[in-house]
Amino acid sequence: GEVCNMINKKYHEFLPSMQSAEELVCQVDGLSSSIDLLRAGIETEVQRDLNVAVAEFTELKQQLERDTLVLSILKKLQEFDAAIKEYNTALLEKKYVVAAQQLEKARSSLKMLESRKGFELKILKALSTELTVQTQNMLYHLGEEWQKLVVWKLPPAKESSSLESVMHSELHLCTVPSKEEEIAGPPVASVLQAFAVLGELHTKLKIFGQLLLKHILKPLISYSSLWPLVEEQSDVVILRFKSEEPNLDNTSPVEVFDKIKLILEVLHRYLLNVPLEECVEDKKECKVTLSELLGDMIWEALSDCLIQNCLVNSIPTNSSKLEQYVEVIKSTEEFEKALKNMQFLKGDTTDLLKYARNVNSHFANKKCQDVIVAARKLMTSEIHNTVKITPDSSVALPRLPDPGAGDHLKTQKTSKLLHNDMVNLENESKLSQYTFSLPTCRISSSVEKLMELAYQTLLEATASTDQCCIQLFYSVRNIFQLFYDVVPMYHKENLQKLPQLAAIHHNNCMYIAHHLLTLGHQFRYRLTSILCDGTATFVDMVPGFRRLGMECFLAQMRVQKGEILERLSSARNFSNMDDEENYCAANKAIRQVLHQLKRLGKVWQDVLPVNVYCKAMGTLLNTALTEIIARIAALEDISAEDADRLYSLCRTMVEEGPQVFTPLPEEDKNKKYQEEVPVYVQKWMTFKELMIILQANLQEIVDQWADGKGPLAAEFSPAEVKSLIRALFQNTERRAAALAKIK
Repeated sequence: GEVCNMINKKYHEFLPSMQSAEELVCQVDGLSSSIDLLRAGIETEVQRDLNVAVAEFTELKQQLERDTLVLSILKKLQEFDAAIKEYNTALLEKKYVVAAQQLEKARSSLKMLESRKGFELKILKALSTELTVQTQNMLYHLGEEWQKLVVWKLPPAKESSSLESVMHSELHLCTVPSKEEEIAGPPVASVLQAFAVLGELHTKLKIFGQLLLKHILKPLISYSSLWPLVEEQSDVVILRFKSEEPNLDNTSPVEVFDKIKLILEVLHRYLLNVPLEECVEDKKECKVTLSELLGDMIWEALSDCLIQNCLVNSIPTNSSKLEQYVEVIKSTEEFEKALKNMQFLKGDTTDLLKYARNVNSHFANKKCQDVIVAARKLMTSEIHNTVKITPDSSVALPRLPDPGAGDHLKTQKTSKLLHNDMVNLENESKLSQYTFSLPTCRISSSVEKLMELAYQTLLEATASTDQCCIQLFYSVRNIFQLFYDVVPMYHKENLQKLPQLAAIHHNNCMYIAHHLLTLGHQFRYRLTSILCDGTATFVDMVPGFRRLGMECFLAQMRVQKGEILERLSSARNFSNMDDEENYCAANKAIRQVLHQLKRLGKVWQDVLPVNVYCKAMGTLLNTALTEIIARIAALEDISAEDADRLYSLCRTMVEEGPQVFTPLPEEDKNKKYQEEVPVYVQKWMTFKELMIILQANLQEIVDQWADGKGPLAAEFSPAEVKSLIRALFQNTERRAAALAKIK
């Protein structure tokens, strides 16, 4: 029974909680069905209403956008209209800047209108036309004003470049009127600012800049006698020119800079000191002045003109004047500074200043160019104007600077160097004074000058900056290279035709070669230190010049030899001299050869060095004798009369041949060389022996042979002697006996 009680008790406690749970389930079920109903309601009715509302809202929004657009268009149209009205008022009052700004306002309103897609209003075309008309109208007014404010008085176009016509150019600038009469005429500022606002300033200034360059600035740079004149009157400033005799240094850059500066100062004061800040309102950096704009347009042309026509000519031609050039550099710097202050220039170191500061390099270039031009002129001048040089001659040369003096040498005064100064090579090793001396001869005076130019330039090099020194050294090498290339070609025809010129050219080359041996040596202290390979020398050019001289002279010798043989070829082989006609022909040939040699002896006299002269004349005389010997030795039959006549022809050669040796103008001094002819003429003794044979009997010939030990054997071979014996003597036993002894 106790267990039953316990279960009952638990059951009674459980029952109520189960009942409350069931109630809860019922409630949830009810709520759920309510929600379903509600959802169904929303999905059908509320959704539909919402869609309607959104559609309405969108439509209203579009409506609003349309209205706003129309409103903004109307507002822009109104702005355009207002701007044009304001513009008209301002223009009447000659408030040009305001007028221009209003036009720009109208323009930007119109731009906005044109950018609206879908609103192609017919009215826009009309507005655009109106704006164009008004802009042109305004520009016309401004142009008129500008022409009153800036007046050019120029000579007729066709004569605009001569000094005479430049004198008639004038520029009138209207000066700013005082405050009270502001309405009467606007100051130039407002006109220019208005141009700027309308975007037309550039065009106006460009034209002004071109006129300024052409009629004022460039003439001042080109004509040193022109000076600017500034005349200030109450309401106008006039720029014109006066002419003054230029003093010599008038073209100095310093003066030219001052003239240009004066012009630009006047322009700055009366015309260009106008700020253009109104041109774009929002941009801070728009503080440009007119000077700057004009400067941008003309500076390049102005600076080119100053460099080409002023600085280039002011570059000194010798290093002593380089020091003074500092002045020019300083005045160039000041000129630029003044232009910067007036705002013509912005930025640093322009080409003009760079050019001036680079004077050393320009100096070197100009110097080298001058040297080469001078050298070329000398090389193309006549060869036959000669000077005599002797072993004592030396190039007129400045005294050489002390090798220790280093960089800052002043050029020494030119003084004649004594020859021993030169050959002692700065007293280093005592050579005989004639070791390096040239034999007496004649050279072209142009070549002597060329050598002076080379020494002068090297001396200049030693006194110059390193860079310049190197350039000058190489330009001296170029002089000689140029001679080597130019002279033989330029004078080619004359060197072939005229034996005297060939001789002078030969001497010229030998003279140059001689100087090239020592040329670098005098300057080596200075040159060797800066030429990278340390070879300040010209020795490498020596063989080339010797060869050049030799080749030219040998070519001339070949021509002369050819002429000698040509003349002797008309001597009928010296055969049958008993025939009168043959004898005359041979005699004439001999005479012509002697005449040719005599003429050569004259044109080479006092020109070639004596030893060269004697060798050359000896060689040519030898050519004639060798030819005559060969012809006579080849004869197969010589009658007694033939032999006599041949002998007399040979005697003419032996007697008159030596007389063509006249190396010196003083007759009495030539004897010595005429007696030495056998030394210079290889076949002289052979020729004398031939003459003996022509006169001798058989026994005398055998005696002259003397078993191959006599004088005859020294000059002729056994075969030649036998051949002559057979030609001269009839076939007898005595002849056979004589022939047997010649072996």
